[in-house]
Amino acid sequence: MELRTAKYIEALKSCKLCGHRCEVDRLAGETGICETKAEIRISSFGPHYGEEPELVGRFGSGTIFFTGCNLHCDFCQNSDISQPGARGVKIDADGLVKIMLDLQKKGCHNINWVSPTHLVPILLPALENARKEGLTIPLVYNTGGYDSLETLKMLDGWVEIYMPDAKYGDSAMARKYSGAPEYWEINRAALLEMYRQVGDLYIEDDVAVRGLLVRHLVLPNDVASSMEVFKFIAEEVSINTYINIMDQYRPSHLAEKHAEINRHLTMDEYKTAVILADGFKLHRGFTNYW
Repeated sequence: MELRTAKYIEALKSCKLCGHRCEVDRLAGETGICETKAEIRISSFGPHYGEEPELVGRFGSGTIFFTGCNLHCDFCQNSDISQPGARGVKIDADGLVKIMLDLQKKGCHNINWVSPTHLVPILLPALENARKEGLTIPLVYNTGGYDSLETLKMLDGWVEIYMPDAKYGDSAMARKYSGAPEYWEINRAALLEMYRQVGDLYIEDDVAVRGLLVRHLVLPNDVASSMEVFKFIAEEVSINTYINIMDQYRPSHLAEKHAEINRHLTMDEYKTAVILADGFKLHRGFTNYW
């Protein structure tokens, strides 16, 4: 893999990094749906203790929040750092290398890239240099799950832990609430490719080392079509997939535009989702605790 990352910068000349496939020339300053130029901007970084226990361990997940996102979710809970208008702090590749090595020195169990899809060709050369300078902890690719196969092929061999969202089992809902056409088709292909690369989540001494970890946020009124998500993962990815079924939905950002999601999730809605997952024999990452 050494030095292969330099050629990936060329992908920014006709950007197809995500499902939008805008084909804009970001090297020439053009921007597409993500409204991001060919530069790295971060919102914050540091040991993070709010992730899954298998990522946090004792000393935290070394999280780097990149500014911007390729999805425009009307219910985004991080809209101040992810949606158009968010600025962040611009850093170069050397600055990113320093941050990653510093997080490793602090004892973090992994480097956790949050919302990196729109920046992959710029991030990989920095990762290559960080590996040369002694970065050994796993890389977590924390994504909304709207990644093109071209992007995932670039990442093959560099990512130890994939952590995608499986936001919707219905592309019409994804278009309506996240502005993401064909999300479910693109997400399914992405999940299969991620699994091909890293397999089921492998945990050693209570800390994730390698594999696939899927997140699914349950939405009010089953807007997320949870059953379709669980069915696909169980039948076509792996029955041993670690899936975090999340119950923390709250109406945020522009959720008030949609009456059906302009309220908190009920416990009965969450229980129903867990029962559905259990019915498909999924058993890792969530607990049927009632």
